[in-house]
Amino acid sequence: MTTSPLGNLHKEIAQLQATIESLGSIDALVEAEPFITGKRSVLSTMQKSLGALEPEARRDAGAQLQAARRQVEDWLARRREVLAGLARSAQLEADRLDLGDVVVSSVRWPASTGHASLVASTQRELEDVFVAMGFTVADGPEVESDWYNFEALNMPPAHPARGMWDTFYVELGEPETVVLRTHTSPTQIHLMESAVKNSTLPIHSVMPGRCFRRDTPDARHLATFHQIEGLVVDRGITFADLAGVIETFTRAYFGPDISSRLRPAYFPFTEPSAEFEVTCTICHGEGCRTCSHTGWIELGGCGVLDPAVLSAVGIDGDVWSGFAFGFGIDRCAQMRHQIADMRALVENDVRFLEQFS
Repeated sequence: MTTSPLGNLHKEIAQLQATIESLGSIDALVEAEPFITGKRSVLSTMQKSLGALEPEARRDAGAQLQAARRQVEDWLARRREVLAGLARSAQLEADRLDLGDVVVSSVRWPASTGHASLVASTQRELEDVFVAMGFTVADGPEVESDWYNFEALNMPPAHPARGMWDTFYVELGEPETVVLRTHTSPTQIHLMESAVKNSTLPIHSVMPGRCFRRDTPDARHLATFHQIEGLVVDRGITFADLAGVIETFTRAYFGPDISSRLRPAYFPFTEPSAEFEVTCTICHGEGCRTCSHTGWIELGGCGVLDPAVLSAVGIDGDVWSGFAFGFGIDRCAQMRHQIADMRALVENDVRFLEQFS
C-alpha cells in the first residue's frame, strides 16, 4: 500500500497561512512568494509526487491539492492588498506637511476660485447676441489646408491679396500647403460645403475661434487673437441686409450711445466690401492713442459674398446670395471694457485679471 503524499497537507497549509500572515511588507511578500506558491514551494513538491499514485487516487489527490493551492493564493492576494494599503498610508504620512507653525493670518481666506477669461466671457456674450438675432453657432479647425484658408476664398496661389495676411505655415505635407488659420473665414467654406452636401441651405451662422498672424503686438494687435465670423446665405440677400445686421449688433452689444459706420474696402472674398468701425469707447470719439486719434476703432471687415466663393463650394450664385463679416473678439473686449492696450489680455497681471472675476 502506497502512502499518500498529501498526508501532511493540512499541517503544511496551516504553516503557509502563518507564514503569509507574518509577512510585514510588500518586499517581504515578493521574496517569499516563490516558496509559498512557486516552483520551490511545498505545494509544487506535492504536485510532483502525485505521479506515483493510482489513477483514481491521483485524481482525488489532485483535486484536493488544487483546492488547497487556491486557498493559499487567496490568502496571499489578501495579504498583498493589506500590505499595499499600509505602504500607501506610510507614504502619505511621510509626505504630510506640518503646518503647525504657519501663521493663519498669512493664508488668504476664503480661497479664490478660477473664472473664465475676459476673452472667453466676451465670446459667450457675443454668441448670445447673435443667437438672439437668429444665428446659430458653429466651429471649425485651427489648422487648415491652403485651399480652405485661401483658394476657396478667391485667393489662388501667388495672388497678391495673400499679402494681407501674415501667415504661419505648418511643417506638414508639401511646403506652404498647411497653415494656422489666419481668419475664421475657412469655417464658412466648411459650412457651405456641408449645406450643399446635406441640402440644408439657407445658412445663418456665426463662427467664433482663435486665429494666428505674424503681427507685432501693440495696443490693438496680437499674434494670437480671436475672431467671430458671420455668414448668411439665402435668397435675395443684399448689402442693405448686411448693414442692418451690423447696426443691430453694435447697438445690442455696445449700447445705444455707440455708433457704427461702414467704409469702402477690399477683400478678395466679398464684393462690394467694407470695413466697419465703432466709436472709440476710450475717448468717446475725441481721439486717443488707442484709436490713433481718429475717434473710431475698426472692428472688422464685411461684404457681399463674391460669386467665385459660392461657385467654389457648388452653390448657384443665380439662386443664392449672401454676406459675411468678421471682427475681433479681443477688440470687442477692449472696447467694451475700455482697455487702452490689448496686450493686457495676455500679460497675466493678477491686478488686471481680478477686475473681471
